[in-house]
Amino acid sequence: MPMSSKINELLQELRDVVFASRSVIDVVLPPLLFLALARWAGFSYAIWGALGLAVLLMTWRLARKQSVVTAVGGVIGVLLSIALVQILNREEGFFLPGILTGFGTVLVAVGSIVAKKPMVTWTSHLARRWPWGWYWHPQVRPAYTEVTWFWAIFFLLRVVLQLNLFQAQAVDQLAGLNLLLGWPATLLLLIFSYLYGTWRLRRLQGPSVAEFQQNVPPPWQGQQRGF
Repeated sequence: MPMSSKINELLQELRDVVFASRSVIDVVLPPLLFLALARWAGFSYAIWGALGLAVLLMTWRLARKQSVVTAVGGVIGVLLSIALVQILNREEGFFLPGILTGFGTVLVAVGSIVAKKPMVTWTSHLARRWPWGWYWHPQVRPAYTEVTWFWAIFFLLRVVLQLNLFQAQAVDQLAGLNLLLGWPATLLLLIFSYLYGTWRLRRLQGPSVAEFQQNVPPPWQGQQRGF
């Protein structure tokens, strides 16, 4: 496949799977505002600015009669972070929920691999609604298992770095690390996951989703697009 076609395919997949969801705004904007305000206005302004934006997004969703699940989650997350700052009397407590969430992601990823139900299959199914049976095919599942290992390693490294800065009470460095290893790094991980995953599916020579659903016998053409 020409490089230009592959780039266009990748951009289309990111747009359909990631950016098509309006809830991405609810997840991304409050943390970004927090980091910007923490850098230029101070920690207190950052906390209340992030909370104000999260509440504003939730109110906007309610007014437009849209789903408020992620918006409510954003408000709860900011409130929990503020509570931890007060309880611990440490500014870096604001980042503790994110650290715990990252550690939980590592546990879920490794546990899903042990259970032979790799985590990435669940995220793919939620986005694409492909049949579960296809994911468990012996010539399909290894690709998702390997990509899940990549995710586990990424989140483990991020948690280790975050914990070191948390213990050192390095608030500015922790904020910078969260900015760098937040959505920018996650987006790169998504791109790598898609490129590696689609390549690995072709190497495994398993059936495509359509071939699986139609019980087409081998040899298979395999999944040409999507992961």
